Amino acid sequence: MPTRIADVIVPEVFNPYVINRTMELSALYQSGIVQPVAELQGALNKGNRYFNMPFWNDLTGEDESLEDTEGWALTPDKITAGQDMATQLFRGKAWSATDLAKTLSGDDPMAAIGNLVAGYWNRRMQSALISTLKGAFATITGTHVNDIAIEDGLNATDTNKISGAAIVDTMSKLGDAHEVLSGMVMHSVPYFNLVKQGLVEDVRDETGRVIYKAYLGKRIIVDDGVPVTDGTTSGKKYTTYLFGNGAIGYGEGSPEYPTEVDRDKLAGEDILINRKHFVLHPRGIKFTNNTVAKTAPTNAELEIAANWEKVYSDKHIRMVAMVTNG
Repeated sequence: MPTRIADVIVPEVFNPYVINRTMELSALYQSGIVQPVAELQGALNKGNRYFNMPFWNDLTGEDESLEDTEGWALTPDKITAGQDMATQLFRGKAWSATDLAKTLSGDDPMAAIGNLVAGYWNRRMQSALISTLKGAFATITGTHVNDIAIEDGLNATDTNKISGAAIVDTMSKLGDAHEVLSGMVMHSVPYFNLVKQGLVEDVRDETGRVIYKAYLGKRIIVDDGVPVTDGTTSGKKYTTYLFGNGAIGYGEGSPEYPTEVDRDKLAGEDILINRKHFVLHPRGIKFTNNTVAKTAPTNAELEIAANWEKVYSDKHIRMVAMVTNG
């Protein structure tokens, strides 16, 4: 009798395995750029779509010269609060046994399926994050983006391409807060340009094994899913992101039925259904929900600038970007 998906998938074991394995596979999570937000965890499972995250604004105002005069007193200023807001994403996917058949012959079919599902969600969550960054950065282009690309990309010179100087100029967008930047995400084209310039460093563990690549100590993550646009005249323009630890807040929700199995007897197909609720939010850029057609935003809606609004002061937003021709 053939093995059925229902014979090997135990939801109580499978669900946490997929969540943990997805995070293990995520370079963004492992780098510290994406970090859990404690205040989100208690709210995600209560049916909420949007989550308010209040914060205190920094203290402002001039100090006062003290006086020894009768009736004189300091003039108190108020401390003010702001409100960040994140959105929960509700996603799901189903696969038939024909897609998973090759995994059912393994020694541990549930782990094999789990690895494939975790890898799938890792890719899809990073795709949702890239869409989020497209929309969020549209609201902070003037303060957090260093665009050195030209529209005639095929005639670009070294001044229009990634370099150590271009990265430093991008870091300088945060002024004296630049040291919070700890990692960068880039397309493979600018990455290999950095390699050719001899600027990529190997970071090794105590045994000498290379654990990641870096520049100026900042971890490099290569992802060809970052924005690549056509130049108006020719060539391409590539966006590279630099982040600080915790720049992206993360929360994992709990769908009522995260995993289900089914069978279409007439078609002779086993079906695996997987649902995922999660938050990936750029801290300090509020999701406004201005243009969302259904229950939760799609990736296309995450890319709409009108759905985002800057609420942190510039130096407290722990991410910057640069646009180059390679």
